[in-house]
Amino acid sequence: MKKELRKANRRSKKPPQVIRALKWSFGIAVVALVAYLISQSAGVAYNERNIGVVDFSALKADEKHSALVAANAASCTCGCGMTLAQCVSTDSTCPIREDNIRRIRTMVQEADKP
Repeated sequence: MKKELRKANRRSKKPPQVIRALKWSFGIAVVALVAYLISQSAGVAYNERNIGVVDFSALKADEKHSALVAANAASCTCGCGMTLAQCVSTDSTCPIREDNIRRIRTMVQEADKP
């Protein structure tokens, strides 16, 4: 009888390695999910802090996001190959920087419209 109980106990207990592996897998999955959600919520390379010369404060969160997406998608026309947001954020010597700032401000105004 005791032998049968021991055998039953051995079968019902999972080895500690399997439990440890499951815990690690779960932890890694949670970290990956958090990283994915953060990356999807940002979605822009250059945010409002990077584009400090343009005021985004009048916009709601979704409007701000759409203006930032537009600024990060539009290209600078001087031939540098950068986006508007990247150019305004990083290149103070761009010959059309002021035009790019105006273009981003227009995008902010467009995002603010209903």
